[in-house]
Amino acid sequence: MLPPSTLDAARDLLAALEARGLTLATAESCTGGLIAAALTAIPGSSAVVMCGWVSYSNEAKRAMLGVPPAVLEEAGAVSEACARAMAEGALARAGVDLALSCTGIAGPGGATPGKPVGLVFIGAARRGGETQVLRRVFPGDRAAVRAATVAEALALAAGLLAPR
Repeated sequence: MLPPSTLDAARDLLAALEARGLTLATAESCTGGLIAAALTAIPGSSAVVMCGWVSYSNEAKRAMLGVPPAVLEEAGAVSEACARAMAEGALARAGVDLALSCTGIAGPGGATPGKPVGLVFIGAARRGGETQVLRRVFPGDRAAVRAATVAEALALAAGLLAPR
């Protein structure tokens, strides 16, 4: 369950995208579709949200989003390079204006040396712009890490739309 503040952020992002005539897709791993769920919980979201992928396995990341095998072999699925490739793959495959991605370790298991539970990479690719990737280590249990990832992804997207 996502907090009301996250749904408010989703509503605001959708309004900003719709006002600009922009569309969005998601490519999610550790959140299992929660970013798309937050966005599509808002009535009228179909004007902006075109599609979303849940690419939990490495094979799904390769097949569905075009993440290069070398990225997964060298940097791993939980990496800046993977989040970048996921966002860029979603952008290209969906033909949208903005794509959000996330990959991480929500826990309670899965940590490896240098990659603790709570480590998440969140990507945002915008047509005609540079892809941005955030690295975060969120505290808390699995639900808290996933909820924080959704909130941060929505904030990243909103930041890309802010006037400069």
